[in-house]
Amino acid sequence: MAVAEAKATLEAANAKKAEVDALVADLNAKLQVLLDQFNIVMKEKNDAMAAAEKCERKMNLAQRLVGALGSELDRWQQSIIDCGESLKVIIGDVLLASAFVSYVGPFNKKFRDNIMANFVEFFEKNNIPMSPNSNPLTILTDEAKIAGWNTYGLPPDNVSTENGAILTNSERYSLIIDPQLQGIVWLRKTWEPHNLKITRLSNPKMPKDIEFSVENGNPVIIENMGNSIDAVIQPVYSRAIIKKGKTKYIKMGDKELTLNPNFNLFLHTKLSNPHYPPEIQAECTLINFTVTEAGLEDQLLSLVVEKERPDLAATKREIVAQQNEFKIKLKELESGLLKQLAESEGDILEDIELIESLEYSKKLSTEIKEKVEIAVETEKNINEASEAYRPSASRGALVFFLMSELYKIHSFYKYSLDSFIIVVKRAIDLVQAKAKAEKDALKKKDAGEEGEEGEEGEDGAEAEPKAEAEEEEVQLEMTPKSLDKRVNDLTESITYQAFNYTRRGTFENHKLIVSTMLTFRIMIR
Repeated sequence: MAVAEAKATLEAANAKKAEVDALVADLNAKLQVLLDQFNIVMKEKNDAMAAAEKCERKMNLAQRLVGALGSELDRWQQSIIDCGESLKVIIGDVLLASAFVSYVGPFNKKFRDNIMANFVEFFEKNNIPMSPNSNPLTILTDEAKIAGWNTYGLPPDNVSTENGAILTNSERYSLIIDPQLQGIVWLRKTWEPHNLKITRLSNPKMPKDIEFSVENGNPVIIENMGNSIDAVIQPVYSRAIIKKGKTKYIKMGDKELTLNPNFNLFLHTKLSNPHYPPEIQAECTLINFTVTEAGLEDQLLSLVVEKERPDLAATKREIVAQQNEFKIKLKELESGLLKQLAESEGDILEDIELIESLEYSKKLSTEIKEKVEIAVETEKNINEASEAYRPSASRGALVFFLMSELYKIHSFYKYSLDSFIIVVKRAIDLVQAKAKAEKDALKKKDAGEEGEEGEEGEDGAEAEPKAEAEEEEVQLEMTPKSLDKRVNDLTESITYQAFNYTRRGTFENHKLIVSTMLTFRIMIR
């Protein structure tokens, strides 16, 4: 009986346990469903938060990108408008620039202007579209390139800039007429980093140097040529190129040289009026680097200011170098920025490196523009102070160009610009020495009067260096009256010393002619 009750109890317990197990299983199933739903919801929440963070990050990057490009917006919009206008007149502008490179190189500024005026008149008659006041230099070069040329020694006057544009844009090799040796100085400094070879026709190794350079792509300068050119280099300067497939060859003597596309040849003569056969002039680009009177005046002004006001000269050199560097840097920044934007792949907002680079470019560009504004204002003030010495520079240029025309009286009369510069320096030194002697005499007189008063002590000895410093400061900051007198003294000294220099090498029966010509030119000026 007890066993039966125990079994019944056991069965009841087992049944109850089974019910509880079934309930637990059902609850676990429901719990799992809820957990799955929770996980799904949490994943959606995390995804939404990640998306929100990504959107916020993208928004920040977009704001940074817009801010970085914001400074370029107005300039680029104007550039788009300008490009649209330029497309309408590009035919005439490019044609004018091509004519400029092809024809005006051998002439001086006056003839260049006449030739270009004739071209413009022809274009207008034939309704060739062209920019108003078209300037070939805007097609051939830009401010950054010109700044680089000036850094390497090209004079900043307009004719020299035109010469640089012709030389760098001509397909033919250049023959430069350079009596004052200003062009070759620029060529040497510009092409020196490219393994420049400098030789002469009289050099027995000249043919081998040219052969090596043609195949290795080195620029070559053949300097100090006369009126004739060795026939052995005729295939080179005439660009007698033989094409075999994609390779170009030049036959020099019995050798076929592989023409490297980087090879360049510059022929140079110091003759002011060389006479080359027509084929030379047709096969080379003649460029006249002869200094102009306006260009020489600017150079002499720099020389006078450097001697008289070395503080202004040093500051101006620093500003010019800084300005040139700024122009080049701004051009590089603009080119690099556009290149990065063009080469960017995928979502630009994911390219953090690009955005940081744009921000750096904007920051640097802003700093440069601020410095440029300051430098321009400073340079303007320096130029105004320097202009006071222009009469002396103008007189020096006048005398030199009179000297350069004396060959019309006799072929013996040839003068070097370098030697004339030495004469000008000596004239300035004489004025400075005279002024210093006058100041020393005045100083001794003042010292003598103080000695008579008999009051000299330690305080007076200590005050002497201070007085000298004050004198130097007064010398740097002259009154308008004393500055005018100093400029007059410089002008007279330059005139007298230059005339004496010319007179010593002049025949007796020509001296009156030279002095009369000089007097008339001074009176006309």
